[in-house]
This record gives sequence, C-alpha cells and structure tokens, in this order.
Amino acid sequence: MIFVIVVVAAICVAYANGANDNFKGVATLFGSGTTNYRRALAWATGTTALGSATALLLAGNLIKSFGGKGLIDDAVASQPAFAAAVALGAGLTVLIATRIGMPISTTHGLIGALIGTGLTAGSALNLGNLGTKFVIPLLLSPILAVVITVVVYPVLRYGRKRLGVTRDICLCAGKETLEVVSADCQAVALQRAEQLSTTMGTSVTCESRYQGKVLGISAGESLDKAHFLSSGVVSFARGLNDTPKIAALLLLAPAFGVASSLFLVGVVIAFGGILSARRVAETMSKEITTMNHGQGFTANVVTGLIVIGASRFGLPVSTTHVSCGSLFGIGAVSGGAKPKTIATILFAWVTTLPLAAAIGAISYLAVSALNV
Repeated sequence: MIFVIVVVAAICVAYANGANDNFKGVATLFGSGTTNYRRALAWATGTTALGSATALLLAGNLIKSFGGKGLIDDAVASQPAFAAAVALGAGLTVLIATRIGMPISTTHGLIGALIGTGLTAGSALNLGNLGTKFVIPLLLSPILAVVITVVVYPVLRYGRKRLGVTRDICLCAGKETLEVVSADCQAVALQRAEQLSTTMGTSVTCESRYQGKVLGISAGESLDKAHFLSSGVVSFARGLNDTPKIAALLLLAPAFGVASSLFLVGVVIAFGGILSARRVAETMSKEITTMNHGQGFTANVVTGLIVIGASRFGLPVSTTHVSCGSLFGIGAVSGGAKPKTIATILFAWVTTLPLAAAIGAISYLAVSALNV
C-alpha cells in the first residue's frame, strides 16, 4: 500500500510540474505573437519529452540529489513514507500555484518538502549540502539570468541595427497587412489600430516585424526560426533538468528502475502541460513584460544556456526562476516590465518553500499514521 501511495504522489508531482512548467520554454513565442497557443504548446510538449528521454544519459546526478540522501539522514531518506510525503508536499504546492496562474518552481517545492518532511521524521539537516547544492544555485541562477540578459540584449540590438535590419509595427487584420509603421512610433501605431478597428468593424492588432536581409536571407523569417529553436532548447533543458528530480521519488517503489521512472514521469509531465497549462501560460507570456520577437529570442537563449549548463553539472536550478529572470531582464531593458505581476511572482517564490515544507510535514504524519 505504501508503494502505491509513493507512485500516486510522484505522478501528482509530475502532473503539477507539466501544468506549471511546460509552457515556460515557449512563453516568449506566444507572448511576442510569433505563434499561437496551440502551436507553442505542441512544440513545448515535444521538446520537453525529448529532454526527459535524454535525462537518462546526462542527468543522473540530479536523481541522486533529489532522493534526499546527503541532505537528511540516509535511514529517513530510504523510507517509502518519506518519499510519499515529499511528493505530496511538492505536488500539492505546485498545483495550488497553477490553479491561480502563478509560475513557481517545482525544484523549490521539492526542496521545501524535503526539509519539512525530513525534520518531521526526526532527521537532522546537512546545512552545508543544503546551502551549496540547493540554496545557492536557486538564489544565484535568476540573478545571473537578469544580469546576462541586461548585458546581451543591447549588444544584439546594436548588432541588428548595424546590419541594417529595421523593426516595424504591422497593423494587421488576421493575416492581412493593412499598414506598416516604424517601431519608433508605437503610440501612433496603437492609436491607428484603434481607428482602423472602429472603421472596419474588425479587430486590428499591432505586430512587431523585422525588415531587411542578412547575407541575402530574410531577417524576420530567420529570427522566427531561431526563436522556435531557442524555445525548443529551453523546453528540452527543462525536461532534462526536472524529470530526474521527480523520478528520484519513484525509485523506492520496487517495480521501478531509473529508466521506467524517467519514462513514466516524462509521459505524465506531457499530459499535465497539455491539460492544465493555460493559466500559467497567460501569466508568463503576457503579464510579466511586453516583448517583441528579438527580445523573446534573447530571453530563451539565456535561459537555455543556464539550465543546460546546470543540468550537466548536477546543479538543481529552477527553469522557472531562470526563465522569469530572463524576462525580468528584458522588461528592465525595454521598459515594458509590469511591476505588480513581478512582485506577485516574487512573493509566490518566497512562500513556496514554507508551504511545501508544511504540506510535506502534514503528509508525513498522515502517511505514517496509516501504518501501511
């Protein structure tokens, strides 16, 4: 019975992870208008699944880290009741956040649940490992993402202008281009779009487009392809980094080895994203900052490099924190940041760990009381 609880709880974490995290890699595609929600979600699902499959080869260190060994006493970490409580603590925390549309970190939730459950089970915490292997990577990674984005985006923008590529605003009704206005006249474009909408009786939108060629290749089309590729890299990195953390919880169940755990988690993550990603998708794509195609591409490149690098060295960074950090950086550079949403997200991050710790502790007491 206890192993059934472990498996169900781990599936809960995987589903919650997919619902809260799957769209984060492609949020810039949807937010910048590069593609629609369904295409973005399909791309995220496929590339995340590829990352989950690759985790078997590249991310074994994360499986060891999130089994709890080295952070708490080995005797406690090997208890099935411990694994079940950790999974319930993290999974329920992430599901709550998903329900209200807040992008939080499954990694953060797992750490909180590990701490709360471990202390309730009577284990001492290895504070040295907690700091170096968990807390420091989680704290520094979003700061690093903000700094790198703030530095890199102006350099890329300067290079684009030097190559003679201009950015215009298209006034579009569906796929039909009505007018083209310089990006320097954004206020004029918005006013003109409103006028055309009233006159034509249909919705007219403002879409950012790049005009010009580099080495005879259309800059706009090339950027869109690069943007899709960078989003795929981020989603791949998320699957690579997150799947082993959740799979670690299944290893106490006799029926599961590393390969079968990674497979099950990868499948459930995909379903979680397909069925329940919409609310977090809206927050990530449209409520943190306004962005154009180039800004979204930059944020994705920074996020992908940081998360893949962390996965290679077994550092449990949060894709959520890194991707949000990149978007915070874009908002700071462009002036399009939405402070209220950013403040709400930061508050959600602060409360994730204690909430997961509390739910994990209560879950451990409940599972232990069942005496199964």
